[in-house]
Amino acid sequence: DVQLVESGGDSVQAGGSLTLSCTAAGYRSSDYCMGWFRQTPGKEREGVAVIDSDGSDRYADAVKGRFTISKDNAENTLYLLMNSLKPEDTAMYYCVASSTWYCLTTPTSFDFWGQGTQVTVS
Repeated sequence: DVQLVESGGDSVQAGGSLTLSCTAAGYRSSDYCMGWFRQTPGKEREGVAVIDSDGSDRYADAVKGRFTISKDNAENTLYLLMNSLKPEDTAMYYCVASSTWYCLTTPTSFDFWGQGTQVTVS
């Protein structure tokens, strides 16, 4: 079974930084697409950033230039470095993984989801 476990969520002040981590078990991050989504109550899940198996990355316009997605294939771990955080970044952040090497950006294109980690910016 594939398991994705996120960590690193916290409460921070606006302008601050956080790094989220996601460790994958039963899954080879080097072979497939992974990414981060976020969701706030009453809103649909929003794609934040994705990274293809070859390391190519893409970002939502709302986070471009502030967030950086990366992965350590040796450790099967995905990261999201978040700088210049804004109150509107407050959300539950989910690590996602696909069964394809290239990332699409719709929620349904990801087969595996973590349990989420809360980020609160005030």
